[in-house]
Amino acid sequence: MRRIVIPVLAGGLLLTAACGTQSSQNATGAEAPTRATGGTVPSLAVSRTVAPRVEPTGRGGPKPVKPEGHTIGPRKVAWLSAKPSKDGKSLRVVWWSGVEPCAVLDRVSVKQTSKQVTVTLWEGQSSKIQNPVCIDIAIKKVTTVKLKTPLAHRKLVDGAKPKPKPKPTATPGN
Repeated sequence: MRRIVIPVLAGGLLLTAACGTQSSQNATGAEAPTRATGGTVPSLAVSRTVAPRVEPTGRGGPKPVKPEGHTIGPRKVAWLSAKPSKDGKSLRVVWWSGVEPCAVLDRVSVKQTSKQVTVTLWEGQSSKIQNPVCIDIAIKKVTTVKLKTPLAHRKLVDGAKPKPKPKPTATPGN
């Protein structure tokens, strides 16, 4: 019985001491005094904060990227917006992505008809780095897509989003 009580008491004291201290860093990462003497006390507590979406350009805009090609496991990625240029010969496509090298723009496929333009973004893992470790954080990215003919009045379609199913038609006589 005595062998169990001592480790439990020692663990309880450590937990109490760790919970009773403050972090030695403030929100900006600077050292913060935590005792009357001005010294710092290391903390054993783990901060559980949710990482915000990052706007990496510093101005609040999306990060410009170009297709790299040759990624591992490319997959379709839905985009947020596709804004045509003034002359309509290109599109500025914006989407949420992950950090590189885990989320790299592989290619952009464009299918143009007289009625619509379908733009599909493809992302994958960079093949330049083996077994990358990446944090799970969203980054807004942008790329420019050139069109063969100006967009004009054609409909813009996201190739990564599922096509709407046709409405069933009623058949007479059933």
